[in-house]
Amino acid sequence: METLVPDAGSTANLRPPRYNAAADLLSRNLTTRERARKIAIVDDRGSYSYEEVAERAGRAANAFRALGLAPEQRVALALLDGVDFVACFLGAIEAGIVPIPLNTLFQPADFAYILADSRAKMLVVSHELQGTLAEAARIAAWDGIVRVAGSDGPDSLARELDRAATTAAVEATCADDVCFWLYSSGSTGRPKGTVHVHSSMLATAELFAQGVLGLNARDVVYSAAKLFFAYGLGNALSFPMSVGATSVLFAGRPTPQAVSTLLRERAPTIFCGVPTLYNSLLAYDGFPAASELSLRLCTSAGEALPEEVARAWMARTGVEVIDGIGSTEMLHIFLSNRPGDVRFGTTGTAVPGYRVRIVDDRGDDVARGELGELLVSGPTAAAHYWNNREKSRGTFVGEWTRTGDKYLEREDGAYVHCGRVDDMLKVGGIWVSPMEVESALIAHPAVLEAAVIGVPDDGGLIKPKAFVVLRDGFAAGDALREELKSFIKARLAPYKYPRWFSFETELPKTATGKIQRHVLRKRESDAREGRA
Repeated sequence: METLVPDAGSTANLRPPRYNAAADLLSRNLTTRERARKIAIVDDRGSYSYEEVAERAGRAANAFRALGLAPEQRVALALLDGVDFVACFLGAIEAGIVPIPLNTLFQPADFAYILADSRAKMLVVSHELQGTLAEAARIAAWDGIVRVAGSDGPDSLARELDRAATTAAVEATCADDVCFWLYSSGSTGRPKGTVHVHSSMLATAELFAQGVLGLNARDVVYSAAKLFFAYGLGNALSFPMSVGATSVLFAGRPTPQAVSTLLRERAPTIFCGVPTLYNSLLAYDGFPAASELSLRLCTSAGEALPEEVARAWMARTGVEVIDGIGSTEMLHIFLSNRPGDVRFGTTGTAVPGYRVRIVDDRGDDVARGELGELLVSGPTAAAHYWNNREKSRGTFVGEWTRTGDKYLEREDGAYVHCGRVDDMLKVGGIWVSPMEVESALIAHPAVLEAAVIGVPDDGGLIKPKAFVVLRDGFAAGDALREELKSFIKARLAPYKYPRWFSFETELPKTATGKIQRHVLRKRESDAREGRA
């Protein structure tokens, strides 16, 4: 693999020093024979050393070039978690081509929008998703190059890689060049193409994975969040590769049964999950005993981790969950608890290298203890949203990135997540955090999951309504409704208790496990207007 220092000669000062994120991640693990032979990836089909991963990435870079892709052009990756994702993602970056991981749970219309919006020249797709992406291409009238992972047909990715050389020339990119895009979930509108630069992946690894988690070469990492998410991409790719650790990849859905099996059989030392999954694992009868686990630390993101769940997990496993918050725009976690200093019910303090502020509707800083929107500044902020100037200007304001999350800072300096800006309720003129009420409900032994939204009463005044999923063995009914009301009144200010309860079999969630309160709000609105 070629060096990444500036070329000598008169042209050396005409552009910034060369830096390629994929070449950095790969080359640092080839410095010794021992490290090159260390297992980098374990997936459903086998295990692969760092040397093998580097060779696969080199093949991918050469294959993309042979197919006519040029630097700065885009390749869409609709790939399930496995070594093919890693090889194609890193290979594209090595070649200066911009990979765009796609949410494999999207519907054809979402894929169609992204194919058209991104103007991707090529699509690499897992054979399990081939039909869905073919429909998306038809809708978008997209006729780019397609290669299929797991196929032995004429469009087989494996055939393309097999005939490519294992060593690729590294494109002369710079730290601020575009590296990859990530599209937002699009849960409340069209997905937004979030553009990230080469320096960001290693920055998140150094600041959070190494600086906060203490990740090292002896660790084995399993992330339930998939590689196409910003959270999963760091957890399972850039973080372990930055230190020579091992990453466990699983193509299937992270059900409690599947995750329990992976925790038991793959023996990860670091587990990265989301609050709903931690809660589901605790309720699963087949969850491993503490003696069967090799964990030393767990992380959580996506939504605030309820205190009750965090304490229950630690009591069951003896392992801390380090709750934090990140975003697609910032690439990974920028506000987090610390190992040995978990402040339950909070998302801790700013990760070194980042700064945060809480501001009111005018953009002025609020006093400690007051509610406002969280803004963050740090080295991993996205460059912009692709083809969306209005959203870019509204989100990236100078050095600050608006998160859309409501927060308050406690007297001890820890930050408390109070919900998304759009989810907050105003009851009797006072702001109420739905997450506070949900966390209180989850503390009741009958409640597995809860979501709270605002609903107008007969007088048109907004009051909380709770949607509740019960644990096995508990029955819905008027008696339980009254019990839950009393339970909340005893723990929170009286105006915060839900006036109505709806017992559900499941709650609507994004692919990351976030509760979609806007879906519940629309359902209620439709019911009131007779459209249900």
